[in-house]
Amino acid sequence: MEDKRSGGSARGTVDVGDGDRAANGAASVTFAEDATAAVAELRVNRSGGVREGVLEVRGDSGAAVATQDGPVGADGAPDPSAGARAGSRRAAAPATKHQSAPPMMNALNKSASGKKVVEKESREGLEFAKGGHFSAWYQQLVVKSELIEFYDISGCYIFRPWSYAIWERIREFFDAEIKLLGVDNAYFPLFVSARRLESEREHVEGFAAEVAWVTRSGSSELEEPIAVRPTSETIIYPAMAKWIRSHRDLPLKLNQWSNVVRWEFKHPTPFIRSREFLWQEGHTAHVSREDADEEVLVILELYRRIYEELLAVPVIKGVKSDKERFAGGLYTTTIEAFVPANGRAIQAATSHSLGQNFAKMFDIWYEAGDGRSRAMPWQNSWGCTTRTIGVAVMVHGDDKGLVLPPRVAPVQVVVVPIVLRGKNEAVHPMCLMIADRLRRYGMRVKYDDRTERTPGWKFNHWELRGVPLRLEVGPRDIAAEQVLVTRRDTGEKTALPLQADMVDAVHDPLADAVHALLERVQADMLARATAERNAHIGRAADWEAFMRLLEAGHMILTPWCNAGECEEQVKQRSGECATAIAQEEAAGGGGLTGAAKTLCLPFAAEMQRLQLCAVDEYEAPADGKRCFACERPARRWALWGRSY
Repeated sequence: MEDKRSGGSARGTVDVGDGDRAANGAASVTFAEDATAAVAELRVNRSGGVREGVLEVRGDSGAAVATQDGPVGADGAPDPSAGARAGSRRAAAPATKHQSAPPMMNALNKSASGKKVVEKESREGLEFAKGGHFSAWYQQLVVKSELIEFYDISGCYIFRPWSYAIWERIREFFDAEIKLLGVDNAYFPLFVSARRLESEREHVEGFAAEVAWVTRSGSSELEEPIAVRPTSETIIYPAMAKWIRSHRDLPLKLNQWSNVVRWEFKHPTPFIRSREFLWQEGHTAHVSREDADEEVLVILELYRRIYEELLAVPVIKGVKSDKERFAGGLYTTTIEAFVPANGRAIQAATSHSLGQNFAKMFDIWYEAGDGRSRAMPWQNSWGCTTRTIGVAVMVHGDDKGLVLPPRVAPVQVVVVPIVLRGKNEAVHPMCLMIADRLRRYGMRVKYDDRTERTPGWKFNHWELRGVPLRLEVGPRDIAAEQVLVTRRDTGEKTALPLQADMVDAVHDPLADAVHALLERVQADMLARATAERNAHIGRAADWEAFMRLLEAGHMILTPWCNAGECEEQVKQRSGECATAIAQEEAAGGGGLTGAAKTLCLPFAAEMQRLQLCAVDEYEAPADGKRCFACERPARRWALWGRSY
């Protein structure tokens, strides 16, 4: 067996067992090196011939899932005697590692032509439970739902049309909003010289470990290494210095949609932590600090709206601690999301005040209004990435697949015909009519008219991909003048009246009802996610209570001294107390650790919105309170947790 992991290959052995038991038994794998995530070619010697397929290896423990494409003869040709028996089979990993889902398709169903067919067992559905092995569930889900395809360079992924369409929804919303603020789009080069990148020590030190360098051109060494941008401050600000001459040139507001590269040392996780990702980065310059500070919060509110109004993911707004703020910046504001299934917070987006630090670094000046003096502008930068997609998948997905919020779903409604022999003449025209009416109302609709697939297969296929609503139309529905609508998020089924004579009317009752149901799904998803998130926020006044909540997978609000050395001690102590968790998750959870960190210092409005404390309590946290970790007088409220 040859391991074809990205970044190289490794030889190994596989032991599947004897006879038919091997198809359903345990497979053990031994690699010459760590097998954290691998896809290997598999050939299994069995009585009756050789089977070929693909072996997916997850975790260095050797947990494996094998796909067998069927028996072949000694010469490698398919065995004609196998017939329909050559369906995919699974060699399951030990039950302690994951739970296998039932086959995706029913064994007996009807095709679109009305004929009874016996369908093969399929591995198109998920084989891991979200609550059993979260990391394996997520890795499998993003591939099987056709969000991404893995690439042969670790940490780089192919965005398939399904995920890119979600990113386009986010991009369209945000781009329209920032243009209302006077922001113009531009594009700057991908590369930055070493001299320019290293011109500000504090800034580059924040990214030094993640910078990818180009050092050769063909067979020749470059005189000066060229960095692939990890962020664009050092690329954009020299241009700003040329363009800003007078106070009349301000404010200057630029944004670019681009890719960046950060060569993470941690185990990459699709969308969440990757070596190349898509994002928008805004860079602005202002006459006054007041104007700059106002924009920081305006942009942060737009990011909140992306998550809560589009993705139905609740977030908490706050400011980062000095230790966690953007390198070289004055302060960093953030929105923090949370994944209850694994007790992890995720930094969702950030809006930075850079003060005048970068203006000093890049010599950006403008002539003041009096015509005699010069001044430096106040600058901001802000960014949001394709991490948005991963957060939504983690929060809403279930054991059947994706659960997409209607406002970002590439397809909001799928229409599935239900066929009965001899009674199908009216079904196809009715499905076309319904799909057309919904599209005219601005809905994104797919009519699945594939004749080679059964309704049951289609149900599972679109559930895996997270389409919010499924409309079923069959002869009985047409006779009863109704359609059956199924919600992806809850599975709830509703019969909606179907009035064919309303096809040319200005107002279509069916379209109105479907649109209202989509809005209800969107609101319900946010409400459920918010309630679950809130149930995972606790308060702690001392270390023991803090650790109990941390081990229970909570975010913890504490009174805190706001000292950097205390923050570092909390990280070290909590990591030592969670060594077992750290070892387990580092092996199979994407390089996660058990240590806690500050997520943010929540804004007063957020504390009150979440009913975490009263106004006077927030404004005077030191009044009779001490730091939960070091017992010095408390200065701030801090939200802590484990984080990606």
